[in-house]
Amino acid sequence: MLATKVYSARIGSPSVAVSSMIQPTGRKAVKGFIFDMDGTLTVPVIDFAEMRRRCGVMSGDVLDTIADWPAEKQLVANQAIREVEQEALQHMQLMPGLLDLCSFLEAQGLPRGLVTRNVDSSVKYFHDNHFSLSPFWPALSREFKPYKPNPGALLHICQQWGIPPEQAIMVGDSAKDDVVAGNRAGMDTILIDMLHNYTDRSALEGELKPSHIVTSLAEIPKLLQTYYCLERPAQVSAGDNPAP
Repeated sequence: MLATKVYSARIGSPSVAVSSMIQPTGRKAVKGFIFDMDGTLTVPVIDFAEMRRRCGVMSGDVLDTIADWPAEKQLVANQAIREVEQEALQHMQLMPGLLDLCSFLEAQGLPRGLVTRNVDSSVKYFHDNHFSLSPFWPALSREFKPYKPNPGALLHICQQWGIPPEQAIMVGDSAKDDVVAGNRAGMDTILIDMLHNYTDRSALEGELKPSHIVTSLAEIPKLLQTYYCLERPAQVSAGDNPAP
């Protein structure tokens, strides 16, 4: 069973446990949530080391590196990436606590979007074969450019919902992609550290520093009730999560 201790790394203030309640008058209004997919909504199963080996990118950002290659070489590398992603679909599992968290957000009338560096077909597979609640909307893959850590997709979702980005929260398991994208968009961020990759908190500085760190999705409802005032936005119904 995953640990349930929540570490809050509020930007600009010392780290405190979630049990240190802030005053209700100081809670920030939040009207929407944007999630990463792999390693956040689903258990991490993509073999990134094998992906790097197959496409020949052993350091740096894989997608950015390939984007600078000649067109023919890009096609070969992108095919290798898609093969690894396709293989991972056979092992896809929902992250523990996901359905409970999404049901909690729907009960509050809050929309939930998805932004991933995976492809559209993987997002469709997730919705069609594993996720039993109303789909995430908007759900943007790397086909929507620019992809994370550029904040463009996050800002687009907020525009679709009719809310300012500072009233949304980005949730993901990657500091360099999810947290950076959320910080650049002006959002609070929740870093999922299920695998304890970020035990050295000193490495999370600047744009890498999340608003909060948790070790499971099950911890998020309590965190939200502690630090935020959850408000249903006027423009979109999270219970319906309307398709575009």
